[in-house]
Amino acid sequence: MADDLLSQLRQMTTVVADTGDIDAIRRFEPTDATTNPSLILQAAQLEGRRERLADIARQAADIDDALDAVAVEIGSEISSLVPGYVSTEVSARLSFDTDATLARARSLIERYGRHGVGPERILIKVAATWEGIRAAQQLEREGIQTNLTLLFGFAQAQACADAGVTLVSPFVGRILDWHKAQSPDADFSGDNDPGVRSVKRIYEHYKGHGYDTIVMGASFRNAGEILALAGCDRLTISPALLGELADTRGPLTRRLSAQDAETRAPESLHESDYRWHMNEDAMATDKLAEGIRKFMEDQRKLEVLLGELRRG
Repeated sequence: MADDLLSQLRQMTTVVADTGDIDAIRRFEPTDATTNPSLILQAAQLEGRRERLADIARQAADIDDALDAVAVEIGSEISSLVPGYVSTEVSARLSFDTDATLARARSLIERYGRHGVGPERILIKVAATWEGIRAAQQLEREGIQTNLTLLFGFAQAQACADAGVTLVSPFVGRILDWHKAQSPDADFSGDNDPGVRSVKRIYEHYKGHGYDTIVMGASFRNAGEILALAGCDRLTISPALLGELADTRGPLTRRLSAQDAETRAPESLHESDYRWHMNEDAMATDKLAEGIRKFMEDQRKLEVLLGELRRG
């Protein structure tokens, strides 16, 4: 009998846990872990954490200080459970401010250092806006590794590769969501899934042109999307889907390979090119803006929670 799908996937792809749930990380033993404001909010609401979070909130200089302290507290705990990277996000509020993103990223790395976690273990997550990509380029020059998130369009992927970022997180499920809303009767199963096709295109572009940037598919709606990307550098997967893969047996075939990579000369995008291509890509423009808003919704909820804890 074939091994479970998760065990087979681990043989061809680095599995990342898309969660701030410490118990889930212990159960599935991923190589890396990635968090965002939504996941930090979920973790912060667990009853066993409230007393510690209250202490952090009361000691913080302000809410921004408390937000970063909480993120680093949870990230440091996660770092003791995974051997690889832990991704920690810069506030989505700074998505269009290069200088503020740089300052916040450096502060997060300093905080991790005080917890005994070195910069080689951390990926600073930044939204893949033009301003975020420019910040990431500078951070990489300083030896701070970055994860460019909310990536929906090929122009974003091209600009990230040109900037030399460590990792990109193209969002599979949210791309599918957009296309389903536009064409509810279309067949988006299997290889017709537009999110799967997007990641495959990015992967082949990077491998064909020798970019070192890691491709990490994210935001999955079902296990089929994950299996269709077997062989991708990394896949960040929710605990629910990790459990489904672990409980399912059957053969798994590698679907992505550097042998299929494209070789035509790549474009180097200037700011005007990036903005024009994004303007022409309604899906990428819509989903990037929506993603920033959604992250901020949960960040505001976390700010309210920490504010209440500060006041006791």
